[in-house]
Amino acid sequence: MWLVFKIPLVLMSLYTSVFSNDKVFKEYCWGCHHQTSVAFGPSFEEIASKRTYGEIQGHIIAPRSTYIQLGYKRSVMPSFKDKLTIKQLDEITNFIISFKKED
Repeated sequence: MWLVFKIPLVLMSLYTSVFSNDKVFKEYCWGCHHQTSVAFGPSFEEIASKRTYGEIQGHIIAPRSTYIQLGYKRSVMPSFKDKLTIKQLDEITNFIISFKKED
């Protein structure tokens, strides 16, 4: 009987997580990045395949401090340090990482 209640809660939790990640993505990233194709900036698929979790978060928070070490000649990406909560930063980083291609 408990399983009947547990399954909808798990599904709702997964939906809420995906919806939240998508919401953060659309609010802060969609203008320059797309999931699998190049827009103004690199795709999440490209980012996820080339960077670690920490590098992704570092670039989101301080792009002017990290762009050279990530191989860019310049960066026009704004800092999201004071715009994202820690939870949102984790959500968007996990969302980006989810596009990593398996080798």
